[in-house]
Amino acid sequence: VTDADGRPSQGYFLGPTLFDSVTPGMRIYQEEIFGPVLGVVRAASLQEAMALIDAHEYGNGTCLFTRDGEAARYFSSRIQVGMVGINVALPVPVAYHSFGGWKRSLFGDLHAYGPDAVRFYTKRKTVTQRWP
Repeated sequence: VTDADGRPSQGYFLGPTLFDSVTPGMRIYQEEIFGPVLGVVRAASLQEAMALIDAHEYGNGTCLFTRDGEAARYFSSRIQVGMVGINVALPVPVAYHSFGGWKRSLFGDLHAYGPDAVRFYTKRKTVTQRWP
């Protein structure tokens, strides 16, 4: 196996790799992969693409490339995924925002970055007082 940059693969490490024409029956579609790997799933319509994404057991991130602002708004507001990119290859915001996935892509009830990370490591206290 050769990586996209021409280097031979070594063990479990892959350099930047692109999988095109991925289908739901493929292992790369069914598993959640992290790293410099991009799987391109092609769909005939926006509705078909959204149905594929929403039906998947993981919901970490997804991207839509379009010139149609209405389609971008429709997609980003209705898709069941934690991180959405419009015309960007990687839908990850800067680290001071809480971000992460939905469905089986989220472990626990808080995200790992941003304000949620502070909440996780902080012991919060509420004090109610009255001084008549």
